Order: sequence, then structure tokens, then C-alpha cells
Amino acid sequence: MAIIQKKICLLGEFAVGKTSLIRRYVEDKFSDKYLSSIGVKVSRKNVDLGDDTIRLLIWDLAGGEDYTQSSYLMGAAGALLVCDVTRADTLTAVVTYEKQLKAINPSATFVLVANKMDLLNDPQLANDALHNVLPATIPLYYTSAKTGQNVEQAFLALAQQLRNA
Repeated sequence: MAIIQKKICLLGEFAVGKTSLIRRYVEDKFSDKYLSSIGVKVSRKNVDLGDDTIRLLIWDLAGGEDYTQSSYLMGAAGALLVCDVTRADTLTAVVTYEKQLKAINPSATFVLVANKMDLLNDPQLANDALHNVLPATIPLYYTSAKTGQNVEQAFLALAQQLRNA
């Protein structure tokens, strides 16, 4: 059994739920209290994929940053690009983050996460907008860190891409 260690980042604007997604995935917990991330926090989780184990080093980066001159993205093999379904402006930001990581690592893999589906009563992001903003090869998951909806599946999809990369 091979153990493959990969650095991944969660990239998105402030308050899209990056920290909550990580907490739900790693600890299976959720808190309604919003605490803005400062800098970076690293979590770890092993994902068993048949004969291989992917050890994810999950970097939770502060939102609203320009990472073109930052070392935070160095060594990242992939990212969850996170937007908030109730805030359309957060979708355009993920395009910028995808380009910033691609400039550092052209072979990086991505999963687009449309978070906060539990607040669906007023979504601003149309289905077409989500599918047209990034290449069709990037998987899309509608998630809720609060309920746990599709959180595990989104991280698993990224881990599978990293194993096959």
C-alpha cells in the first residue's frame, strides 16, 4: 500500500465557508460562529483509495488575498475552489484563484464547490453560471458545511484526481 502525500488549498473569498468545509470534513463538526481566517491553517486527513492512501495536507487560506506573489500556493497539487451560492460575486473570484494556482502549478487539479446550499431559499448563482465560468473538466459539487451535504464527496473527488495525476 502506497502513501501519497499531497498539499491542497481551499481558495475563495471571505465567508464562503472554507474553514467550515474543512472542519466538517476533518472533524465532522460545524459552528455557526464566523471567525475570519488569518494567514493559513493546515489540517491533515488520510483518504483510503483502494491500495493507495492519499494524505491530504489541507491549507485553509484567508479569503480576498492575491496569491500571485505569495509562497502559500507553492507545492499545491490541487484546490477546492469555493463559492457561496447566495453571493454571485464569489463565483468570479474562483476564476482568479484558479488562474493564480495554475500559474504556479500548471498541472494542478481542481474541484468547484458551491457552498451554503442550506441557504438555498435565495441563491444568486444560477446553474448555468456555475457550469460556464470554469472549464467543464472541473467537477462541481453543491455542498453545505452545515448539513454535511456533499462535503466528503468533494474532497474525495479531488483526492481521486490527485492519485490519477
